[in-house]
Amino acid sequence: MTEKERKVLSDRMGTALLYGTFGVLMFGPVAFGAVEPWSIYLLEMFSLLLTLLWFARQWLEVRTLDGQALGGQMKIQWNPLFLPMAGFAILVVVQLASGRSSYPHDTVSIALLYGAYAMLCFVASQSFLRASQARKIAVVLAIYGFALAALALFQGITPNGKLYWLRQPQHGGWIYGSYVNHNHYAGLMELLVPIPLIMAFSRSLQHKDRIGAGVAAAVMTGTIFLSGSRGGMLAITVEVVLLAVVMFRQKRNVRIVLTVAAFAVVLAGLVWLVGGKELTARVSSISAEARTEIISGGMRRNIDRDSIRMFRSRPILGWGLGTFPVVYPEFRSFYTNFFVNEAHNDYLQLLTEMGVLGFAIMLWFLVVLYRNAFRKIGDWASDVSSAVTLACTLGFTGILVHGLVDFNLQIPANAALFYVFCTIAAAPPLLQRVHKRRPVPTVAPEELPASEVV
Repeated sequence: MTEKERKVLSDRMGTALLYGTFGVLMFGPVAFGAVEPWSIYLLEMFSLLLTLLWFARQWLEVRTLDGQALGGQMKIQWNPLFLPMAGFAILVVVQLASGRSSYPHDTVSIALLYGAYAMLCFVASQSFLRASQARKIAVVLAIYGFALAALALFQGITPNGKLYWLRQPQHGGWIYGSYVNHNHYAGLMELLVPIPLIMAFSRSLQHKDRIGAGVAAAVMTGTIFLSGSRGGMLAITVEVVLLAVVMFRQKRNVRIVLTVAAFAVVLAGLVWLVGGKELTARVSSISAEARTEIISGGMRRNIDRDSIRMFRSRPILGWGLGTFPVVYPEFRSFYTNFFVNEAHNDYLQLLTEMGVLGFAIMLWFLVVLYRNAFRKIGDWASDVSSAVTLACTLGFTGILVHGLVDFNLQIPANAALFYVFCTIAAAPPLLQRVHKRRPVPTVAPEELPASEVV
């Protein structure tokens, strides 16, 4: 194989790694959030295949086809989040090795899923390196998010209680879009909305493209409100406020204020046109529903108190990763016919399953994440790397806010997208093509040929 052929094959493998990673991330939401065994298996299998493809690419770059070394070394793009991720993995191994997991089977099962997240994060950090790639991926994800939102809108207008109008959920639920739980649909949109929203304010796009991105962002945001997810409403509000703060601090501009106002008007009009009465009833019933919903209000508070008692029983290492639904019935303080499979609070669930040590690793992860992300948010309106970082930061911030009242990080599709966005935000700045300036002629205009005189 010649050097040119090697280079072409390596580039094709790199392209496959990039689009394969985001293809897996887009597969999860379409497959009902990747919560069923078959979809979890595919998520894990494709994550492993992508990682093996990366190793194959490295082998290609350092060795010939007959196995002889070329003298090169394996290239790994370092990410500061790798250390807290490794710390979390070590803690899970300690739980299993010391017998502290109350149900090792579930701990191993969820650990494999976390391993898939880690592999996707690793491959993304090795293949998502250039600003030109970011532009293409942003367009793909914006179109993808708009398509899912359009599907959810149409399904909301013509509902029949089934996913895609075809599949009946096994355990019921509040269907919205491709998710059985409307809160988890809202969580997905919280991650995706910032992409077209940032594109709408970008100076690197043409005016018509910015308008299209703004419309997509408005439609996607509108579906969060129409889904009826109160946690989603709170999260997207925090995202928009955070974006407004960043914009106001960097540039006090009347044009920006007018653009934000136009976005708000389009959003309000869409929401009111499609589901104004239902949304008004949903918001006005928040205090009442907090006392009467099956998994809301009083029951959520009971679960929170029970989870704290679980934590106090094993405060250091917790009960084991993924063991909450197995252990919780022992601590449940109320009667219900429903199976409580999650804590409905991502932070409390982490505390009960992983103890103080696991919670400390989470804090380490978040400190490293925000410190590196904020360093990269500069002139985001014109710099692609800064814009990508801001979009990812807004997205995972929304999920972190929503996690106070829900469990989006226990949904594989949302969790995988969340961790990859975190990895991208904490990574070094994207490489950008340097445009060479044309040399200025040093001779007088009259000495140039007539064809070169302007």
